[in-house]
Amino acid sequence: MNQLLEFVVHHPLLWGALGVIVIAFIANEAWRAFSGGGPISSAEAVRLMNSDDAVVVDTRSSSEYKKNHILNAKHVPTAGIDDRAKEISRDTNKPIIVYCGAGNAAPAAAAKLRAKGYTRVYALKGGINSWQADGLPVTSK
Repeated sequence: MNQLLEFVVHHPLLWGALGVIVIAFIANEAWRAFSGGGPISSAEAVRLMNSDDAVVVDTRSSSEYKKNHILNAKHVPTAGIDDRAKEISRDTNKPIIVYCGAGNAAPAAAAKLRAKGYTRVYALKGGINSWQADGLPVTSK
């Protein structure tokens, strides 16, 4: 313990830098929690689907949805998000995973849902392309 105190006294800049890093990390995590989080990986999406019964929303066109989609995904094109939000989930605290083809359009759809009052909305990083590249199943039914 004496060595730790001696180190702190002799290296205040190092401890100050550590403090700044810790504060930045906490602020970043708090921002992610309040903003609904950034894009999530396929593995994190699977975890949310299994542990929290997350709702999965496909925002692509009808033809793309019919071609392939994540099992049990609801089809709500990006243009219909505002009008059909209640079809996605009536529970505004339920996790919602939004995806598109390559991960470019889903963050905008997720932002629309957050603006509607949904608190746990996540965009799938890389969209269905990333999902399939990770070897996860899709269906056309």
